[in-house]
Amino acid sequence: MIDVMIIDDSAVVRRTMTEVLSSQADIQVIATASDPYDAAEKLKSCVPDVIVLDIEMPRMDGLTFLKKLMSQHPIPVIICSSKAEDGSNNVFQAMQFGAVDIIQKPKIGTRDFIEESGVMISDAIRAANMSKVKKITAANLTVAPKLTADVIMPMPVPNVFIETTESVVVVGASTGGTEALKVFLEQLPIDCPGVVVVQHMPEHFTAAFASRLDSTCEVSVKEAQDNDSVLRGRVLIAPGNKHVLLKRAGARYFVEVKTGPLVSRHRPSVDVLFRSTARYAGKNAIGVIMTGMGDDGSHGMLEMKNAGAFTIAQNEETCVVFGMPKEAIKLGAVDKIVPLEEIADLVIKKSKAR
Repeated sequence: MIDVMIIDDSAVVRRTMTEVLSSQADIQVIATASDPYDAAEKLKSCVPDVIVLDIEMPRMDGLTFLKKLMSQHPIPVIICSSKAEDGSNNVFQAMQFGAVDIIQKPKIGTRDFIEESGVMISDAIRAANMSKVKKITAANLTVAPKLTADVIMPMPVPNVFIETTESVVVVGASTGGTEALKVFLEQLPIDCPGVVVVQHMPEHFTAAFASRLDSTCEVSVKEAQDNDSVLRGRVLIAPGNKHVLLKRAGARYFVEVKTGPLVSRHRPSVDVLFRSTARYAGKNAIGVIMTGMGDDGSHGMLEMKNAGAFTIAQNEETCVVFGMPKEAIKLGAVDKIVPLEEIADLVIKKSKAR
C-alpha cells in the first residue's frame, strides 16, 4: 500500500481526495492536514510515502514547507494547486525545491475535478512513490487499459517519406523530465537540428516552461503552435492537453497540434509524436526517451527504429523514474543507452553523421 498525506486548507479538497484515493486498491490516506504546521505535528507520528501539497495556505505557504521538508526529511511531494493554471513562478520554484509532479487544480469546481480525475491523481501518486526521492521498495504496478496511437494516426507505412538530409530530433519525457530537459537543451548549440518535445505537463503550464527554457538556452524554445516550422536552433514544446505530430511538406518539417483521445493515458502523448516522426522523417530522425513512469513512447520509438531512425534512452542511474526508457529498452527500440549529461553530445554527433 502507498501511504498518502494530504495537506490542503480546503476541507472539501481533503475529504474528496481522501474518498477518491481510498477507492484505489493500492493507495490509502493515512493523514490529512489543514496547513504545514498541522502536517509537521502529524509527521512526528506517521510518515507517508507521498505527500499531496497545496501552495497557497494560511500560516505557512506550501513552498516554504516543501523547502524545509526536502532539506530535513525528503518525501516525494506532488503539488496540487490552482497556481499551476498559469505556469506561475511558485510552481517552478516548487519543482526546483524537489516536487516530483504537478496537478492543476481549478479555482472553482474542485470537487468535481478531483472525482473526475481520480485515475490521473492516483497515477501521479504511484509515479511519485517510485521516484528516487526515496528508496524504491514497491514493485511496478499494473495500470488500467489505455489507448494506443492508432486512435490518432495509423501505423506508419515504410518508405512513404521524401528523401532529405535534414535531421530532426524528437524527445519524450514525464516524471522528472522538466529538469532533465533543462540539462539536455542547455547543452544544445545554436545550429542544432530542430527539436520537438513532449513533456507530460498540465495545460497552460507549457508556455511558461518554454519561456523559462528560452531564457537559459542558446537555442530558441517556444510552446508549439499548429503549423510551426521545425527549424535549426528551434525547440518546440507540445502544449499541455494537446497532441503534437511531426509532419512534412516537401523538405519542410512542421508540427500539427490537435485534440483527440488520451493515448497511453496521456495528452500530449510521446507515442503520437514518435509515430508521426517514423512516418514523416524516418531515417532522418533521432529519438530520445527520458525519465518517466509508464510506457508512453516505447512503441512509437520502436516504430521510429524500424523506420531507420537512431534512438536514445536515458540510463537508469540518471532517471528520476526509470519507467519509459526501461519499457523502450525491453521492446528492443533503443540503439544507445547513455547518462543524461551525454545525450546532447550524442544527438549532435549522430545528426552530423546522417
